[in-house]
Amino acid sequence: MANRTIFSSESVTEGHPDKVSDTISDYVVDKCFENDPASRVACETLVKDNLVVLAGEITTKSYFNYHDVVAEAIREIGYTNDDCMFHADTFMFVNALSQQSPDIAQGVDAAAADGKDTAEQGAGDQGLMFGYACTETPHLMHAPIVYSHQLGRELTRLRKDGELEWLRPDSKTQVSCEYEGDKLLRVSAVVVSTQHAEGVSHGEIKSSLSEQLINKVLPEDKIDSNTEILINPTGKFVIGGPQGDCGLTGRKIIVDTYGGMGRHGGGAFSGKDPSKVDRSAAYMCRWVAKNVVAAGLADRCELQVAYAIGYPNPVSVSVNTFSTGNVSDEKIVDAVNAVFSFKPAEIVSQLNLLRPIYRETTNYGHFGREDNTDALTWEKKDKVDDLKKAAGV
Repeated sequence: MANRTIFSSESVTEGHPDKVSDTISDYVVDKCFENDPASRVACETLVKDNLVVLAGEITTKSYFNYHDVVAEAIREIGYTNDDCMFHADTFMFVNALSQQSPDIAQGVDAAAADGKDTAEQGAGDQGLMFGYACTETPHLMHAPIVYSHQLGRELTRLRKDGELEWLRPDSKTQVSCEYEGDKLLRVSAVVVSTQHAEGVSHGEIKSSLSEQLINKVLPEDKIDSNTEILINPTGKFVIGGPQGDCGLTGRKIIVDTYGGMGRHGGGAFSGKDPSKVDRSAAYMCRWVAKNVVAAGLADRCELQVAYAIGYPNPVSVSVNTFSTGNVSDEKIVDAVNAVFSFKPAEIVSQLNLLRPIYRETTNYGHFGREDNTDALTWEKKDKVDDLKKAAGV
């Protein structure tokens, strides 16, 4: 009999301070791309109490008011309640953005430069990126991260639609699943912590979220009498958002990707234009891994690529199917290289990334979503037939 194990993943809503920062950063990326597809953006955001600080490097021909963009993002998140210190109408603002370094730009630009080996567009930095997919759910993702995101998304809908008026924007979810070998058996634990208005009782919070959130979102056949349900386990969560904790862009990279089940190269996504392979190549790797699994070449697939700054070709491309492949990993690598190009400029072209699509990616995972594949092109399963043919199956 296979060993029984428990694996947990978490998600956070858009009102979590780190996600506030990610959201603001991606709003800035989109604003740059609205009028200048050649924009270079590296926008980091810090939020604390009622302060927003932008820092980083941006080169763009788009002209806009950064303060207004930040206010738009905060308002969309929902920090408009007078009982929250962080507020779309009253925040203090510091802009510490400058232009991209010309030394970096010459490596990325599709032009010859002294000391550069090629005139092609190169990677914006060295680094390694991963993509992952599996057959466990229809999303081709593992269940704990899928369920955690679904809980967070529904929690936000309940707040924004006014069904639970005492909900406030800052929330976290976590789901633990029990496995026998690779087989999903049940949900063993659920944790929901949500900011709320003063005066609502803990009993009302628990009963409302049990009935209107957990019982609605999670599959009935995966919940049993032994599933541990923990709702606001500290007892009170009135002070939240940037008042309760400092937020920074890029601190929720495991939430953004595979919930810890698939590896992550370490680079954050939000606030970066697609010349940064931290973002674009990670999207590329998900697209490839998802199509490998959708093609039936393997039940699990993890893809890794690595780059050198200023150089167009990856220095490595590797595949691991964890012994679930229906053909050899070597044959899958050959098929992947025959069907896809991993050059940074061609990643951008294949996935149509020079568009203001990035605020669509920020919350509830960059992967495993099929709600908007016109924007999230890396979630399309459009290379299945090509991969089968290349792999000879």
